[in-house]
Amino acid sequence: MTYHLAIGDRSYSSWSLRGWLLFEKFGLPVTCHTGILYTDDFHRLLADFAPARLVPAMRTPEGEVVWDTHAIAETLAERHPRAGLWPEDAAARAMARSLAAEMHSGFTALRGDCPMNLRLSYADSAPRDEVLGDLARIEDLWALARARFGADGPWLFGRYTAADAFFAPVATRIATYNLPVSAAAMDYVAAHLADPALRRWRAMGAAEALVQPSYAMPYPERPWPGPEPRKATPAGEPSVNAACPYSGKPVTHFLELDGRVWGFCNAFCRDKTLADPEAWPAFMALAAR
Repeated sequence: MTYHLAIGDRSYSSWSLRGWLLFEKFGLPVTCHTGILYTDDFHRLLADFAPARLVPAMRTPEGEVVWDTHAIAETLAERHPRAGLWPEDAAARAMARSLAAEMHSGFTALRGDCPMNLRLSYADSAPRDEVLGDLARIEDLWALARARFGADGPWLFGRYTAADAFFAPVATRIATYNLPVSAAAMDYVAAHLADPALRRWRAMGAAEALVQPSYAMPYPERPWPGPEPRKATPAGEPSVNAACPYSGKPVTHFLELDGRVWGFCNAFCRDKTLADPEAWPAFMALAAR
């Protein structure tokens, strides 16, 4: 039983990230279909997910199309009650849904001034007062959830829930634009940046190598504030392995890590691993042998 999910550019599409995390973080099988934002390719993608007009859009195994991230979250929670998309406690669940709904409809200054860009981080983005107001509200919500329900883990409700998936792009915006938040809020941002799922998404965005010029900002840049990836470089054959660690197919593209050469079945498999080797358990298990 596999779902299908339409997504845009991984480096820029915040709603696509939210939709994907609802599958990746809760162990739900999904096949992603990509389209390049602001091009005819995007319209080609959505033609297969009608009547959806934006990403993400989900097709269930039975063929029903569900669009809008909130609808996708509720549909998955209904279909997979044991996956734990929402907290088990009724009061926590009500708050989690409220936080996700406010994220879904609010914070327009933050979203407008600071579009998601996982390719860059800026030293100073000079946020407007309206952006600072959005950040203050977000910090209040995060602190409220953590104080009441988050004692058992780094996430808003202890363990990871759909509410965290909804706020993941907010965490990346704080990282990209170096936005001023409290130490407690920055700890929550750091949890997102270190999360292996988010690292995999960002690595796949790097492998896509798509640059949307309209997202560039005239600010001085700084290194990405998340965990620094292990250094890997492109290489030539032969490789230690004959089969790709992800697909099992014969290898055709290669990288070097710690003095050994590893093979992959295509450029995307290699390049996503180049971007962040430790984000990929299947590769790290192979490299540890």
